Amino acid sequence: MTKHRNAQGQPIGADVPGWISAAPIPKTPIHGTYCDVVPLSMDHAPDLFTAYSADTSGTLWTYMPVGPFDNAPAFATWLDTACNSHDPLFFAVIDRSNGKAIGIASYLRIDPGNGVAEVGFIAFSPALQRTTMATEAMYLMMRRVFDELGYRRYEWKCDAMNAASQAAAKRLGFSYDGLFRQAVVYKGRNRDTAWFSILDRDWPRIRKPFEAWLAPDNFSAAGQQKTALSTFMQTSDGKD
Repeated sequence: MTKHRNAQGQPIGADVPGWISAAPIPKTPIHGTYCDVVPLSMDHAPDLFTAYSADTSGTLWTYMPVGPFDNAPAFATWLDTACNSHDPLFFAVIDRSNGKAIGIASYLRIDPGNGVAEVGFIAFSPALQRTTMATEAMYLMMRRVFDELGYRRYEWKCDAMNAASQAAAKRLGFSYDGLFRQAVVYKGRNRDTAWFSILDRDWPRIRKPFEAWLAPDNFSAAGQQKTALSTFMQTSDGKD
């Protein structure tokens, strides 16, 4: 790493020429091929509650600060709060094949001045988990912050006990930054928080595998992937 020093000979960070600010994240839809990511509204409540009800074990909510929800009114009460939140800024993931909302995700800790935002509160129903739509939704949200809005850093944080979330972050191209011990107390228990990130300089290398994976010719007529996203990521990294 190149060392930069000031007039006093002290090491300092590299210049960021022309930096002023990233743009605020708009509450507008992001359209994809398999799914749309749209501002969350109360109109989504019936579809979302139905989709989440398929998680009969309640494990979807284990690492979330809220849930599980016992009934539709309880879920609607929370959803109303989420709809009116600006940070986190919530979106619903819509299955383009039927127009139904099947999951939510949000941007949070949004800091345009420093060009940093986090993706979080990712609650994907069983109908969305491990699907092409799930991956595309994450790609669409990344593309917005980097390509449309000029952010420098995009973060993913999760409970260090949440192995599935950590695996998802790595699959999606996030790099592990470290562990913040005793960072949060939620649901009456401690959370050590694992931090991951993608930087703007990494994004072109990560975007290319997403685009290759999402291309129609990477899927069979039955919708099965031909080449895994991880394979495209390895190729982009210059690995065999």
